[in-house]
Amino acid sequence: MTTDATTSLRWGILSTGRIAHAFASHLPASRTGRLVAVASRATEPAEAFAAECRAAHGEVRAHGSYAALLADPEVEAIYLATPHPQHAEWLVKAARAGKHVLCEKPLAVNFADAEAALAEAAASGVTVREAFMYRCHPQTAAIAEAIRGGKIGDVRLIEAVFSFDVGETRTGRLVENDAAGGGILDVGCYTMNLARSLAGAARGEPFAEPRGLAGQAFVGDTGVDEWAIADADFGGGLLAQLRCGVRLKQDGPQLRVTGSAGSLVAEQVFIPAREGGEAGFDLTTDAGTERVTAASERALYGLEADAFAAAVAGEASPLPTPADTLGNMAALDRWRDAVGLRYGIETPAKYRSTRVGGEPLAAGSRIPSVTLAGVAGRVSRLVLGCDNKNHLAELAPVADAYWAAGGNAFDTAQVYGKPRSKALGDWLAHRGVAAEAHVICKGAHSPRCHPSQVGVELDLQLGWLGLDACSFYFLHRDNPEVPVGEFVDAVDELASAGKITGLSGGSNWSLQRVKEANAYAAANGRRAFTAVSQNLSLAVMVDPIWGGCVTAHQPDWLAWLEETQTPNFAWSSQARGFFAAGRDLDEAEVKRCWVSEDNLERKRRAVELAEKKGCDAINVAGAWVLRQPFPSFALIGPRQVSELHSTLATLDVTLTDEEVAWLDLR
Repeated sequence: MTTDATTSLRWGILSTGRIAHAFASHLPASRTGRLVAVASRATEPAEAFAAECRAAHGEVRAHGSYAALLADPEVEAIYLATPHPQHAEWLVKAARAGKHVLCEKPLAVNFADAEAALAEAAASGVTVREAFMYRCHPQTAAIAEAIRGGKIGDVRLIEAVFSFDVGETRTGRLVENDAAGGGILDVGCYTMNLARSLAGAARGEPFAEPRGLAGQAFVGDTGVDEWAIADADFGGGLLAQLRCGVRLKQDGPQLRVTGSAGSLVAEQVFIPAREGGEAGFDLTTDAGTERVTAASERALYGLEADAFAAAVAGEASPLPTPADTLGNMAALDRWRDAVGLRYGIETPAKYRSTRVGGEPLAAGSRIPSVTLAGVAGRVSRLVLGCDNKNHLAELAPVADAYWAAGGNAFDTAQVYGKPRSKALGDWLAHRGVAAEAHVICKGAHSPRCHPSQVGVELDLQLGWLGLDACSFYFLHRDNPEVPVGEFVDAVDELASAGKITGLSGGSNWSLQRVKEANAYAAANGRRAFTAVSQNLSLAVMVDPIWGGCVTAHQPDWLAWLEETQTPNFAWSSQARGFFAAGRDLDEAEVKRCWVSEDNLERKRRAVELAEKKGCDAINVAGAWVLRQPFPSFALIGPRQVSELHSTLATLDVTLTDEEVAWLDLR
């Protein structure tokens, strides 16, 4: 951080709790910040807080609502100090109001909300940082430098502790489940942040992510972790043990780092010299123990305000970057998963009724949709894959953003497992959009690829989804040893029973077997294959990703699809990132499945065309799939809202017939 950062900021403090008072009391120590306004949810507490601040800050306006603070034109930066279940919503609202945001830790209750909020902030062009104030004291930099410089040799073990005893209270944000209370999110977040930071320093990186993470906790009768531990494996022999608690005071140093040539011990690392002054740690090697000190005459939150101003100015700052914050949130999710802790506000019974930014969900129109004969309503050309989210709170931010962009079709499969179908079913019910959505179900995947399993598996999956029927059904694999008519009969029976309301067919079937199925259907008055779900991407699949996969990027398949105008729902429509900038083409699966001389030339042409069109090559590749001369739908699998945003850029790419052919080497 540049200590004399030239960026000055006019601050507004959103909320009037204890941490807000601490920030306000330290802001005069900042070299860059000036407090101009505060806000509460009511006028009286806002006025009281403003009056308290005026002695040190001069004129400070009081706003009786958070929205009024965000509308204040003089405010440039928001210190977001609400309880953390409200962080994501007000971060998004502040970003949309054009305010930079210093958000108290943790940035959100879980990774999904944090990522969605940061994606919205990035789209708004504002700076956001998570307020780990300990990172701003020079002691923290000195510890990292000692590790980075090899003072204790190769780091073997990081032990971090932040724990206290709140007493016997059974109410309040620290101990209530609905307030996302407990040790992991309140103070465990510090220990995880520090361990990741120091593991990164040991490797010359800003941070590192644990490869393995195990955890245990005591969950009390209020439903929160009262004390917890985590064991993290950063690889290469570097381990970490983290301890936290809200009902357990743990004595001893907050940080101990043991290396191959010594150790580092800091008694107080998370709140060093709060009001300004000296902090230090002991560095022990074979030469003895050295006391290393670091001092600042400024109060801790004043340092934090200046660190944030540096970030706004584009200068180096010790505060976590958004990528660092998301890594920490993901690790905290893993810690909670390890101890089996989910908050009530993450479950269908209590999950919020709005999007992450507080607005109601409404269908948009950016994603184009079409009508298909035999299907009620329009179907979006981009279909959201639901194979990677295990519960409602994980899925909702991405599904909400997809629906708000105009998407209404969801790809599922029995083989993906109950949690993933149930997550979608919970979302459809919770958002009240099941009647407007189109759900693809798939079944009879190997090794249960047999007509006898078709109805059994669809009933099972519909139960998970909470639906009576699906709009589309695909046989997920083919079993050539079974007469094709038996599969056709099984699907026809489900459609006759009203369990398939739209189209059906095969996924990963050979063209010959599809033709045989349709011939049997025509001869026996059965339901034909009216749609398929084959792999189709600009890159031709060289080797099947999984056993039994079939690509439609073959001359006979493409000719048949155009001739019959059969809809294809293309999975791996972007060749699993083959066209993405910076994609490691030496990665084993990518190299095996996608790397060939022809595909490398296709990628080169996509890059060339993207440069001319001012977009990314992966968007050109996506546009190629949508531009086929038959009803072509692209299955997309964004894990995050930011990934969805980048995928939607595909819709802005227009390709001519000549460009479509040229990209495919024709």
